[in-house]
Amino acid sequence: MTQRLLVIEDEPTLSRLLSYNLTQEGFDVTVEEHGTSGYERASQEEFDLILLDVMLPGMNGFQILEKLRGKGIKTPIIILTAKNAEEEVVQGLKMGADDYITKPFGVSELLARVSAVMRRTSGQSEEAKVAEQQANVISLGQLEIFPEKYEVRLGGQSINLRPKEFEVLLYLAKKPGVVLTRDDLMNVVWGFDYIGGQRTVDVHVSSLRKKLELDPESVHIDSIRGVGYKLVVNTNKASHHSL
Repeated sequence: MTQRLLVIEDEPTLSRLLSYNLTQEGFDVTVEEHGTSGYERASQEEFDLILLDVMLPGMNGFQILEKLRGKGIKTPIIILTAKNAEEEVVQGLKMGADDYITKPFGVSELLARVSAVMRRTSGQSEEAKVAEQQANVISLGQLEIFPEKYEVRLGGQSINLRPKEFEVLLYLAKKPGVVLTRDDLMNVVWGFDYIGGQRTVDVHVSSLRKKLELDPESVHIDSIRGVGYKLVVNTNKASHHSL
């Protein structure tokens, strides 16, 4: 059954980004851009998770959170807060939020937090959780990526990646052989409103390449001049290795 998510966010660009990427992951996404209408929707319909911005017209995020929890509505809620807004995070968690995401954020972080909260609040058994994690493993030849654990193995050997390096590799691995622009990677990994330049992407790809040199014949990252990067995987080598 498709899981339903409610996004209450008044910034149009961000709400579209959230809706698009969550829909791509198979969620049924509803967007409300006003606090009052968002509260009404959240209190009248059943959702599996709510992404709730703090600063909203009408009712703010804290008012919505307080009223929903006051009515006994236990839908998991992730609040969206501004950078360096520690007081907002603390207040939101004390009022019953299940987690938070600080803006700006990348799509990979968003999906990881949504998955973690839904898994944590779903009442799954440990066996079911392990089975779900295994089902989410991305296997490309000798490259294995474990999104839930931020782990990567190449030829059976673990590769130590920094979080952003992992997220770059994960996005490339979801579209092997497809050229992804620097803007694509910037928006997905660092967030659409990240103020750094494209050089950030190049630096992380360069570092990632060095770590993949463990087995360059199995997997490597190609540069497409003036465009971006693509992940090249030799799946024929998979038959020479078994876990």
